[in-house]
Amino acid sequence: MNRFLSLLLLLVCLVGCNRSDPIVVLQLHPKNPDIIYVATNDYIYKTRDAGQTWTNLSRGMSHSRVISMAIDPAYPATVYAGTKGDAVFKSHDGGQRWVSMRSGLDDATITSVVNQLLFDPADSQHIFLATTMGVYETKNGGENWSKKMEGMKEVLMVVTLGMDPTRPAILYAGTSGGVYKSIDQAEHWEKVNNGLVPAGMVKTSRALNVTSVQVDPYEPDTVYAATLAGLYKSTDAAASWKRIGESLADQMIIAMALDRARRGVVYITGRDGVHRSEDGGATWTSINSGFATTNIRTIAQSPSDPKLFYAGTNGSGLYRSNDAGETWESMPPLYAGNELRP
Repeated sequence: MNRFLSLLLLLVCLVGCNRSDPIVVLQLHPKNPDIIYVATNDYIYKTRDAGQTWTNLSRGMSHSRVISMAIDPAYPATVYAGTKGDAVFKSHDGGQRWVSMRSGLDDATITSVVNQLLFDPADSQHIFLATTMGVYETKNGGENWSKKMEGMKEVLMVVTLGMDPTRPAILYAGTSGGVYKSIDQAEHWEKVNNGLVPAGMVKTSRALNVTSVQVDPYEPDTVYAATLAGLYKSTDAAASWKRIGESLADQMIIAMALDRARRGVVYITGRDGVHRSEDGGATWTSINSGFATTNIRTIAQSPSDPKLFYAGTNGSGLYRSNDAGETWESMPPLYAGNELRP
């Protein structure tokens, strides 16, 4: 009977568990297109065969939920995971073993959520963190972290970071109070909310929740800011902002990606699925063919194939598109090929 129940539970998980398990993070290997990392509300998974089978990589980590992940671009076997309430973990072997990297983050650990990790392209040991307790920096691969909040007087909650790919000293921070900009790699910050936040709300700490800030790789003075109340664009390096995408049915933007191979092509996701603009945000097209649910939490473009995209949903698993989002196909459940081990 015990064996029968075990098989029954396994079958239930293979059929349905993944379908209700939200995809929180989706991280693609920078060189090997077959390797993908996915974090759900419970575990981290990894595939080495483009999603046919998955392995649970959560051993050695706490039970804190993983909110963000990043792969070292210079040494891809090194992986970082940011958590909700337990700082940062690091793996030197592709996620097989994890080590806590919390020096300097201890005081903020209990209440902090590590929303994003961002590498300096010139030095992968130099990393910035966006957390709900502010911006942090390490220059030694996470051994020590220091807070970098000078100029952010009204806000602590930092949700996202964006970097100018042509001028890495320029950083943008999306916060609960709009956008801040640094021109010296986070040594100093200046609020840049002109047109982004109504004048009467500029000084409030929760004027606008920014979920993603992206710098156009073709036009680095063009910056996009996705928020929970609409989409904004700047063409003067955040000196001023204009509202775009007002035709979108849902103005709550959860994630955003700029196409690395096509100028002016922008993807956004939310409760209404994936939308794409091919003219820098002036017009938008819904590209949801194949999704079982349109509540999309994350989207990523393959570093090796610009037409290959992955999307993580809030209820129907992971999807793949081989035609830049025109059509989507459901991928095998994250539990397939697993021992379902903790």
